[in-house]
Order: sequence, then C-alpha cells, then structure tokens
Amino acid sequence: MPSSRRAILGHIMSGICTKMNRTKPVPADVMETPLKRCLTTFDIALLGIGHMVGAGIYVLTGTVAKEMAGPGIILSFVLAGFVSMLAALCYAEFGTRVPKAGSAYVYTYISIGEFWAFVIGWNILLEHMLGAASVARAWSGYVDSMLGGWIANTTMSLMGGLHEPGLAQYPDVLAFLVCVVYAAALGSGVKATAVFNSVLTLVNIGVMLVVIGVGFWYADANNWSEAQGGFLPYGFGGVIAGAATCFYAFVGFDSIATSGEEAKNPAVSIPIATVLSLCVVTVGYILVSAALTLMIPISEINPAASLPEAFGQLHLPWAKYIISIGALCGMTTTLLGSLYALPRCMYAMASDGLLFSCFGRISQSTQVPLLNLIVSGLLSAALALVFDLAKLVEFMSIGTLLAYTIVSASVIILRYRPLTHVGTPNPVYAPDTPDEENDEDADSQSSIDTASPTSDLIEGALAGRLKPQFRWLEPLLGRFAPGSVVSVAVLLFIVLSFAICLELKVSWAQLYSGTWWALLVYGFIIFAASACVAVMAVHNQNTRGLNFKVPLVPFVPALGIFSNIMLMVHLDALTWVRFFVWVTIGMVVYFLYGIRHSKEGEACSTYSILMTSSEAGKLNWGSFKASKNVAKHTVLERFLGRRKVDDKKPIVDEECDDNAESPN
Repeated sequence: MPSSRRAILGHIMSGICTKMNRTKPVPADVMETPLKRCLTTFDIALLGIGHMVGAGIYVLTGTVAKEMAGPGIILSFVLAGFVSMLAALCYAEFGTRVPKAGSAYVYTYISIGEFWAFVIGWNILLEHMLGAASVARAWSGYVDSMLGGWIANTTMSLMGGLHEPGLAQYPDVLAFLVCVVYAAALGSGVKATAVFNSVLTLVNIGVMLVVIGVGFWYADANNWSEAQGGFLPYGFGGVIAGAATCFYAFVGFDSIATSGEEAKNPAVSIPIATVLSLCVVTVGYILVSAALTLMIPISEINPAASLPEAFGQLHLPWAKYIISIGALCGMTTTLLGSLYALPRCMYAMASDGLLFSCFGRISQSTQVPLLNLIVSGLLSAALALVFDLAKLVEFMSIGTLLAYTIVSASVIILRYRPLTHVGTPNPVYAPDTPDEENDEDADSQSSIDTASPTSDLIEGALAGRLKPQFRWLEPLLGRFAPGSVVSVAVLLFIVLSFAICLELKVSWAQLYSGTWWALLVYGFIIFAASACVAVMAVHNQNTRGLNFKVPLVPFVPALGIFSNIMLMVHLDALTWVRFFVWVTIGMVVYFLYGIRHSKEGEACSTYSILMTSSEAGKLNWGSFKASKNVAKHTVLERFLGRRKVDDKKPIVDEECDDNAESPN
C-alpha cells in the first residue's frame, strides 16, 4: 500500500508539473490579426514617449532626489535607462518574433511555460494597477499644490489622518474619484486614443523643454556642494536604490511591444520605436533632474509636486502653472494608458483560461470588457485612496523588474531552441532536394544561400547543439536534447545572480576589507555564474526569420538579467513582503482555477484570442482532439531533455513528419 500511494502521488505531481510547463504554440501566420494594422513607427514611438514621460518626470524626480539619491539622481536615471535598454532590446526581438498583443505574458507562455506566464501576467496586472493608482495620486498632488494645499488641509480636518505605517498621511479622495471617472470614460470607447495621446505627448515635450531651459538659467552650482550634502549625500547605495525606483519611469516601452499587433510593419517599427523613445526619454530625465537639483537644495524639494514648487520658490508663478498644466496633461495620458491596458491584460488571461471566465466577456455595444474595467478601476482607486505615492512606485518596480528578467531569459532560451512547427513536437526540417517540378529552378542555384530552405534546415537543426569547435564537450553536455542544457544554464545563472547580489549587499564590508571567506565564497559564485554563460555560448543559435536580433546573445540578455536582479535586491524588505503576498494570492488563483481551466490543457488548443474569426471557426475553441504524434515524456525528461536515440543521426536524414518520404 505505501508503494501504491507513492506511485499515485508521483503520478499526480508529474501531471501537475507537466501542466505547469506546457507552452502555447506560435501561430502559423504571426501577422494574422483581427486588429487593424494602422500604426506607423512615429505613432508607436510617440506612444512609448507619452507613457514614459507622462508621470515619471513629475512623480519621481522629487521623491528620488530628496529621499534616495540627492543630485545623484542623474546617475540613477543613467543606470535605470541602461538596464531598461537591455530589457528593451529583448522586448524588441520578441516583438518582431511574435507581433501579438500581450507583451511579456504571451512571450513567456510561448517560450518558458504556463506557470511562469501566469506569474508574469499576474504581475503585469499589479504593474498597471499600481501605475494607475500612483498617477492618480500624483495628479491629485499637483492639483493640491496649485490650490495651496487646500485639499489636504480640508481632508485632514474632516476625516483625520492615517497613522498606520506604509499608508499615506490622509485618504486621498480626489485620487479615488480621478480613477473612477477616467475608468468610466474608457467604458464608452477610445476611438480617438492615438490622436489624444499624440497631442498630450507634444505638450509634455514642450513642458520638458521649458523646465530644462529655465532650470539651467537659474542653476546654482552651490546646491551640489558639500554644504548641501554633496553630489552623493546618500552614497552609491542610494544611487542604486534610486535606480530601482526610477525603473517606474521606463515601464512605458512595454506598451510599444504590446502595440505590435497593430503596427503596419512590426519587424521595423518596434525596434526603431523602442530604441528611439527610450533614448529620448532617458536624456530628458537626466536633464530635468539636473535642472531641478541645481535650482534649489534637495532639502527644499517637495516630493508631491517638485517642479512647480521649485519654480514657485524662484518667484516664477507663470512657470509654475504652465508646468502644472503640462503635468496634468501628461499624467492624464499615463493614467488612461494604465486603465486601458489593465482590462485587456485581464481579458487575455481569462481568454486563455487562466483567470475567471467572467473576465473574458466583451460588451457587444462598446467593444470593451466592462466588468474588467469596473473591477480594475475600483481596485486602482482603492490603492490611490490609502497608499503613499513613494510606496506605490517602489512596489510597482519589483513586478516590472521580474517581468524584464524573465523576458531576457526567454530570449536566450528561444535562441537555442530548435525550430519547431506549430502544434508538432518535432523540429521542422526542409527537404534537401527540390521537387521534380522545380528541377529547373534548382539547377540555377548551384550553392546554398542564406535564404534557401536547406539553409533554414541546417540552422534550425543545429540550434541548441554544440558548436564544432566545442565538440570535445560532447561527453559532458551532449547527452541531452538540443536546447535543454541552455535552459538549465539560464535557470542556474538567475539563481547565482541572486546569490552574487545578496553577497554584495550583505557582506560588502567583509569583501571591501578582504576577508578570506567572503572572497572565497564570492569568487566561487562568480566563477559558477560565468561558467553558466560560457555553457550557453558554446551552443549554436537559431536566428532564422528574425529581422531584429539582440546583439551579443547570450551576453547582453545575461547582463540584463543580472542588472535587473541587482536592482530588485536593493528594494525595501517590506516591498518584498508585499510582493510575496501578491504572488501567493496569484498561486491560489492559478492552482485552484487556472491550471484546471487552461485552454492549453486541451490537446488541440488554439490561439483564439489572437486569430481571425475565420481561423477560429476551423476548430471549435472547446474541442478535444488528441494528436497522434504527440510524444509523452516525464517531467524530468521534459526539463532535462533526455536525448533520443535518433538524435545522433545525420541532420539531413531527419524527417518533417510521419508522412514524409525518405530521399532516394
């Protein structure tokens, strides 16, 4: 009996792990979409700039400069911009590889598996919710600043303050109402969203130019002197902590990847728009933060409304009100963007079966998921009512950094994964010899060019295998299925990166003083992490069909992973506690509902939410039709990739499917 119970338990656990690791196939035609492809490169770049400039420039500069980094906020934005660029390049490659709505959630579902896709999607929900709440709180703070603090004083006198740690000083009723009103406005439709966003983005850019010009005109270098605390009053640790929070300012480029399904030419538009918008916004943030800290001492900065208050202290009331109006326009754009993206993410996850089915319903009259909009609007409003702005921003950064980490890891995993066809577990290989009816064309091509089917065959088949010059590692690394060694190396590299960053934070004094045990442990961990990257690099990649490729893979994505983890480790401990509480709630939802209702649990699942109605009609969404050719493996075999016997056959002898004829 005990052995039977162990066998049953092992079977159940094996089934659960198999479900957690199931992936969503890439659609056969990734350009097929029910949405209208109408966005140009300029439209997408302006969308990204608008989302990044909207709130971050008015919310973060004062908070980070006064409480975290001082004038060193300039370095914080440089570091955050650099790390964001590493993640943005990975998003750009995914955007050209899979130009579909859903961004990191869809990318993770395709490359890694359902469990991590749910974790990322669950954190994207948190990201947009906190983004809407923080922008509403900043919106209210700017209005209160223009009214001389009347709203705060009146609320405190009528309702009293909130004295719990981590909460705001007073309940912000105006921020609550702003979220509710804008959510209600989105319920009627968003036909003029692109034009509205473009106009307000241009207003934001104009306000930034005013701030930079006037700020440097009234700059005083003494505000960076030692008398005022110096350039780094909180040390370099404050710069890193500020960079972790400043990540909030760059989350807008995620919307660029999300717009891939509506871009006319996503292979060109997404990479250009991503790099262009991120460069423009980074330069703007650096110049604005420099102007702010040069105008007034950091001790006199008002975190709630730093820029208008700074110009008010310089007796420039006209500039104060221009900046406040521009700030309201920019934060309105960002708030609408967050409240618009949040219901769509809920809808995408519900359509995949990972969230409750009621969130997958669309209003026939307005073409909007009204229930999702109501729930997301009320939750964002509740957060804006009671939580402090700085806590919202910091809490938001941890989910964003986790998403960036997994997307960077996904790029490495897919680069070293053999090319597979949709719905089939075996690699797709083109025939070596052309058909008889194409013999004339074949004679005209005496050699294999880079665009030939045979070239695709060779590169697709070699992906994940050792490079010829490293075949001496075959006894150690060649016993597993192609790509599986790289996947394990990525996982180990993430774990070791956490260990390195924790060691730097906890044992920095021992490392700096040269304590032998700290140097030994730190040296071993660095060696192991470097070995993981080296293991990735000795394998062949598959880059066929990629119009944009992240340079220097696996080194650039690995650096992005390490940088994201470094910033995550420097976040506040209470932020981690809140994050784990949120993830725990998500795990309850996934294991009690999502894992059982996932559409990928059906053998012939489809990508229905991203397909045209004609495509969806070919196979009913709920149909169950088992595939004859699907190979069954244990969880250990799927993770480690136990090598098949025919893996040692010549590449050109491998067949596309069971019906393929062997060459004569």
